[in-house]
Amino acid sequence: MQSKDIIKDGTNVSLDTSLRLQGDDSERNAPPTKDTNLPTCLLCVCLSGSVYCEEIDIEAVPPLPKETAYLYARFNKIKRIAVSDFSDITTLRRIDFSGNRIEEIEDGAFSKLLLLEELSLAENRLIKLPVLPPKLTTFNANQNRIKSRGIKANAFKKLTNLAYLYLGHNALESVPLNLPESLRILHLQYNNITTITDDTFCKSNNTRYIRTSMDEIRMEGNPILLAKHVNAFSCLRTLPVGTYY
Repeated sequence: MQSKDIIKDGTNVSLDTSLRLQGDDSERNAPPTKDTNLPTCLLCVCLSGSVYCEEIDIEAVPPLPKETAYLYARFNKIKRIAVSDFSDITTLRRIDFSGNRIEEIEDGAFSKLLLLEELSLAENRLIKLPVLPPKLTTFNANQNRIKSRGIKANAFKKLTNLAYLYLGHNALESVPLNLPESLRILHLQYNNITTITDDTFCKSNNTRYIRTSMDEIRMEGNPILLAKHVNAFSCLRTLPVGTYY
């Protein structure tokens, strides 16, 4: 995982640079979309199945061609995502809203996106998470303002394909509950996590249980001494990255 350091509030902060959703270059070589007469396609770049609306200062999600599968709307001024934004676009597989000003996502905004696999809401102003679509494999909400009460207890439980979960640089006081077995990478660095339990990652009533898919957990930058909670990691193949002494 490549990373670089940025200066934030006078301290060095590790910012993952490899978390941007991939596929941009190959999709740019596709033919133009059928709906190039849409006002959106005069402002953005519309290719077959892909819409690129990056760094153009839009303040709302633009109307999308019916067959859109990939939406890149990074580094704009979007503040809100409404149910109506995606109510007719059920073909979406990837959405990237990184680097906007999103504070609110209406309940059900992503409810019809049954094919959506990758969603990035990184570098926004969210204090809580929306209901997430069921087929997600990658979810990135790094660098928001999310607290633990902003994540429902079963927010991730039914996401049985979720492999990559990025929640670093937020305000979480605890590790999210009911993490799916499919999870491979979990980033929780630079939050306010102060405690974990024996059931956070493992099953205290089953000493033989092993999380076979989990490859990496990052917890550095939290006010917790991981050495005091060794039983919480008994089912993991590798220890979380964090402070032990």
